[in-house]
Amino acid sequence: MNILQINSSARADGSHSTRLAAALVERVQAGLPGGRRAGVTVTVRDLGRTPHPELNESALQALFTPASERTPEQAARVALDDALIAELQAADVVVLGVPMYNFGVPAALKNWIDAISRAKVTFQYTANGPEGLLKGKKVYVALTRGGQYRNTPADTQVPYLRTVFSFLGMTDVQFVYAEGLAMGPQAEQQALESAQLQIEELVAA
Repeated sequence: MNILQINSSARADGSHSTRLAAALVERVQAGLPGGRRAGVTVTVRDLGRTPHPELNESALQALFTPASERTPEQAARVALDDALIAELQAADVVVLGVPMYNFGVPAALKNWIDAISRAKVTFQYTANGPEGLLKGKKVYVALTRGGQYRNTPADTQVPYLRTVFSFLGMTDVQFVYAEGLAMGPQAEQQALESAQLQIEELVAA
């Protein structure tokens, strides 16, 4: 089994979303038959520590230039995206740590999504509409928020991420919520305890 953990917090240390993502990875491994970890590969991609470049004009030009005609600079830029796509293609389970920044996902995560969304590689258009090519993967997303946004119009993250993953063929997506983290120490503790309970329930199911 291959597990891919994506951390998107801007915090190098002290990130609740990163901790919860790591807890999810641990719980997934512990839930294997007999708790077996042999043969399990965990790849961690920390987008805060190693940001992926944005999709700008030069990146688009590189992507739309035939491989045989790319400059060395263009080839190097496409190779960065290729590496992220290869990690995702190889993964059986994908775990993401996603804090809420200004009602959206971190810019670093958006850059990752732009990099992995490539026509004829991770999705394709057919006579029946778009088809995602990254099928058969289990996705867990640990969401951390300072306030309470679950099931409200202000929660733009869940609809957006569901849409993106479904478009790419990943329809088995589960969310863990840690909310109210900025509402005092007691609320923070309760939010983290609730998230741990959600992790147990989701993985056990």
